[in-house]
Amino acid sequence: MLRTLNQRLNRIMPLITPVSIIVGVLCGSILSSYTYLSPWLFAFMTFAGSISLGFRDFLKVLKKPVPLIICLFILHLAMPLIALGFGHLTFPRDAYTITGLILAAAIPTGVSSFVWVSIYKGNIALTLSIILIDTILAPFAVPGILSLLIGESVHLDAAAMMSSLFWMIVVPSLLGMLLNEWTKGGVALVWTQRLNPFSKLAMAMVVAINGSVVAPYLANFNLRLAGLAVVIITLASTGYLLSYCFSILLGWTEADQVAIIFNGGMRNISAGAVLAVSYFPAPVAVPVVLGMVFQQMLASLVGFLLGRRARIREHFDTDSTA
Repeated sequence: MLRTLNQRLNRIMPLITPVSIIVGVLCGSILSSYTYLSPWLFAFMTFAGSISLGFRDFLKVLKKPVPLIICLFILHLAMPLIALGFGHLTFPRDAYTITGLILAAAIPTGVSSFVWVSIYKGNIALTLSIILIDTILAPFAVPGILSLLIGESVHLDAAAMMSSLFWMIVVPSLLGMLLNEWTKGGVALVWTQRLNPFSKLAMAMVVAINGSVVAPYLANFNLRLAGLAVVIITLASTGYLLSYCFSILLGWTEADQVAIIFNGGMRNISAGAVLAVSYFPAPVAVPVVLGMVFQQMLASLVGFLLGRRARIREHFDTDSTA
């Protein structure tokens, strides 16, 4: 039953977040009082995703660390700087929107990237290593990047944000990985399929709750909000494109390319929304929530393009050997 539910949720992944946002906006006054649940729900999601992570694969990747280093460069240096440029170019006098764009770009890669990399036969060991390292760095990298790039324009409680990231991401991840090591991978075989549907439902709840907080800013759709949506889509697409260019220029294998493209393009956007709602004025959360709307849809599009590329290559390989 749970496996069937998970398969159905996988098929509608691109629709889960937009529908949850709509529910949050429509039920704003009811759901906004449950924001205290978001960190707990997110910690559960992180734990559920981490029980499939192991330390052994991570050690193998460290022997050839260039793809890992390049991905971290894209995640925490290139994309935040690009987001800063986009923000000043499109919303030059709006410090809150600029902060939201930088936050959306600076948060760590998403555990859900593992799902997409698996579907399109990418390098699983590299993906798990990126998730692990980025998770451990998150409490230091995210507040540090925000402090450096936004300066004094928006108040930032860096210490509280570090603590929140530590308990939401690092602790559940380490618990999941230690459980994986202790059971020699047995916990992943038994519990991954059982927890996956609940993790996706928890994600929908987090998105709906955070959507309810910014409901006043999303309810009245206007040209400015449409322009912000275009900026968010362009920014997210840039992450995928930048990752693709690096992987091609450096001549990596197709499996490594798939891993870098998804990890460089996707973000732990639910964590970003929790941080935005918890530590910033509501307008900062608007770009992050919009990012939640489009992330899975963009991932689905990128997956389609990668699948098409693989089929074209397979066709040419078949013709050349015929």
